[in-house]
Amino acid sequence: MKIKKIVITGGPGTGKTSIINELKSRGYICLDEISRQITLKAREDGIDQLFLSQPLLFSELLLKGRENQFHEANSQNQSFVFLDRGIPDVLAYMDYIGDSYPKPFIESCEKHSYDLAFILKPWQEIFVSDSERYENFNQAIEIHDHLLHAYEKFGYQLLDVPFDSVENRSDFILNVVKNL
Repeated sequence: MKIKKIVITGGPGTGKTSIINELKSRGYICLDEISRQITLKAREDGIDQLFLSQPLLFSELLLKGRENQFHEANSQNQSFVFLDRGIPDVLAYMDYIGDSYPKPFIESCEKHSYDLAFILKPWQEIFVSDSERYENFNQAIEIHDHLLHAYEKFGYQLLDVPFDSVENRSDFILNVVKNL
C-alpha cells in the first residue's frame, strides 16, 4: 500500500498547527512542523533567531528534517499521513528573504513529491506573534505569495482551506482526502 503524503502549508499564524492538532485528536497520523524545534535548539546554543542570522544553515537543517519526515511518512500504518509544511516551504522562505540556495534544495523538491497540498491563507483575526514567530501580518501575506509560487513551481495545485472553525477546516481537509 502506498501511503499518501498530505501537506498542510501556509504562512505564519494561519492555523496549521491547530488543524494538525485537531487531526491528531481524531486519530490521524500527523508529522509536526520542525522549524520551532530548530529555533529552540539554536537558542539553547546561544543563537536567538537562527533563520535571521544564518538563513542557509537554518534552511539546510530544515531541509534535512523535512526529508526525514517524508521518509518517516512511508513507515506509517495508515493510508495517508499529514505533514505540517513540506519541502517546498524551505525554498519559499529563502525566496522570501531574498537569499539563494544551492541546487540540492531544488533537487530535493523534485525527488520528494507529496500527493496533495492544502494551503491556508493569511487570516488576520487569528494571527498571533510569539517568541518563535518574528513575522508580522503583512510579512505573512508576502510569505503566502512565496509559498504559492514555490509549490506551483513544482507542479502542485494547492487547495485553499476556507476560513472557519478548526473543526470545520479539518472536516474540509478530510472530505477531500477521503475522496482521493
